[in-house]
Parts: sequence; structure tokens; C-alpha cells
Amino acid sequence: MLLKQVRIHTMEGAVIENGWLQTKGKVIAGFGPMNEMPVPEGQEDVIDGEGAELYPGFVDAHTHLGMWEDGLGFEGDDGNEDTDPVTPHLRGMDAINPMDRCFLEAFRAGVTTVVTGPGSANAIGGQLAAVKTYGMRIDDMIVKAPVAMKFALGENPKTVYHGKSQAPVTRMATAALIREQLNKAKRYLRQLEEAAADEELEEPDYDAKCEALLPVLKGELPAHFHAHRCDDIFTAVRLAKEFHLRYTIVHGTQGHLAADRLQAEGIQVLAGPILCDRSKPELRDLTPANPGILSEAGVETAIITDHPVIPIQYLPLCAGLAVREGMEREAALRAITIVPAHICGIADRVGSIAAGKDADLVLFEEDPLSLSAKPRLVIVNGKVVVRRERD
Repeated sequence: MLLKQVRIHTMEGAVIENGWLQTKGKVIAGFGPMNEMPVPEGQEDVIDGEGAELYPGFVDAHTHLGMWEDGLGFEGDDGNEDTDPVTPHLRGMDAINPMDRCFLEAFRAGVTTVVTGPGSANAIGGQLAAVKTYGMRIDDMIVKAPVAMKFALGENPKTVYHGKSQAPVTRMATAALIREQLNKAKRYLRQLEEAAADEELEEPDYDAKCEALLPVLKGELPAHFHAHRCDDIFTAVRLAKEFHLRYTIVHGTQGHLAADRLQAEGIQVLAGPILCDRSKPELRDLTPANPGILSEAGVETAIITDHPVIPIQYLPLCAGLAVREGMEREAALRAITIVPAHICGIADRVGSIAAGKDADLVLFEEDPLSLSAKPRLVIVNGKVVVRRERD
């Protein structure tokens, strides 16, 4: 298709005030100013944007979309395997139900890519996946899987396993369980390498948990650490340094209290949720100013909903709230597009407008961060999935 007369926000370069964009199949073929627009081909769908604003599809880097299904209780609760506090071998993609109506609400709001997977009941929860929000078979919707390994520190594992009279019931035990399993995986890796180098040595017995952690130890798969409080954030840093992990902090609710220290450590933060109540002690310092404070301090910061904590369709509204509380508007837009894509290792496909990237696009006539905004057009993988006529 060919979109013309649109104001293009590439999110990585300058805004094109009056431009065109062409798609070929599932990808962006090219774009530029109107005076360089190619002659439309006969088979193309030509869409006149009439001056509307074109953005890349929005990206939410931390959700549980399709893991806790909307309107269901236990029947649709597949987010926490709370029978074992250490479950790195679980794959979120095996539990995601793309028929959950929240996927529909996501792409109708312009949120075209999400990272989703296990919750935070377990010290090690399992593998997260980056998926498109339009589709009906999860295998066809994968952008990258796994995209990260989920770890959790702080209150959640304590609360879940305290009720079972089982470790961990302290922060010490949570960190110890993580450390124990990572050391087991290190030993497993060493034995595999020794067996590969010496044919007289046997490989260790297959261990699904250790196998799942091998790419984490090798630096091929990042760790996403659920951590709200500063002490938990710095426990994550301690563990990451001990095992030489690539890592990102998820939530970082108290990050604004130590933004300079986070910046000095080079920490990336998936900040949120910010549009919710202080429902547990860890959230007592929650403020919607947090993403802006972190960003201003030089911390690479994305904004997340943690769906279903905040319904997925309110991701742009969360970015607007962050702007109201002091975040630069361009930084807030980047925090729901290119920054989460970069942090999650999927920026080669989504998060900005560039030739060769997935044709995931949203067209707005209003500020997308405002309460009243609805996208006029949503395109996923080059297909129009939402088209609203102008009033």
C-alpha cells in the first residue's frame, strides 16, 4: 500500500512534515517527503492521510497478555506455576491464548507488539516471548522467542511461598535459589564442554532447567528482573555481576530515589505500572513521575502496563501521564516505541519507521498520548487491521 500526505514520526530520525510511506508485503519498502513520492502502482491501496500523524506501532515490553485471560478465573490463569519456585524451563508461548479479547483491544489502540510471559511468583519464572497482537495462532505471531528469562525478587515470591510453608519466605532465600540454580547450570555447562572436548567423558544427564539457563549464562539471552524496591534492584545488579548476565530491571518503582546510581550502573528500566494504586507495600513510593526522572537522569527507560495490572490499551495513556508529570514528550513516545524494542532486542523489526522493518504503523489525527485519541488506521505486518473513516 501507499500512504501519502502524512507527518511521519520515524522515532530514530527527523520528523518528515509531509511525507509518503510505501509497504511491500509485510515490510516497509520506503518513505520520504511528498516531492519524492513514487508513482502509485495500479494494484496498490493508496491511502490519503490528509496531514495525520504516522507512528510505528507501539511496543509494550512487559505484559502478561494472554496469560491471565480477561473475564476468567482459574480457568484462564496460566501465568504462575506456583508449585515450584524455580522454573526456567517453562515457555510463556505455551500458555499464551491469542483469542483473549485483550489482544483485540491492544491492536485497536495501536499497541502492535508486546512482550508477555510468566508472572512473578517464582524466583525464576521462565521464558518471555515478544509477539504481535494481531493473529489467532501464537506460532505465527512470534517476533522473538525467547526474548528474555524472567526472574523475580522482593515481595511476590515471598508472599506466594510463605502461604505454602516453603522456601523462599525471605529475600535471602529468593536470591539463594537463583544463585543455586545458576551455579548448577554453570556446572552443567562446564561438564558439557568437557565432554565435547574429551570423548572419554560422558555428558551429564539431561536437565531441562539447566538447559534453559545456558543461553542466559552465555550472554545470549538477557535476564529480566522483577524488582520494585531499590534494595531488590541492587540485588539484581549483584547477581548479574556475579554471573556476568545481561539484564534489565522490570518495574523499578523506587528507581526515582536512586536514578543517579542506576545511571552509573548502566541499568535499563521497564518502568511501570504507573496508572494504578499502591496495592502492596513495595509500591508505597509509586509515582507517575518515575519514568521522566529516570529518563532525565540518562537511564534508558521504557514505559510498560504490566497488563492486566493496567489494561493493555492504556499504554499510550500511561505515556501521556508520564508527560503530564514531567517527562519530555519525545522521550515518552520513544518509551513506547524504539526504546522498548531496543531493550528487548527486537529493534531490527519493530519500534521505528525504517525500510525493511515490519510494516506495523498507526495513524492518528490527535495527539496519541491524549485521553481522546483513537487511531484512524492500524497496520500490522502490512495489513490494515483498523480503519476508521474521518468524521
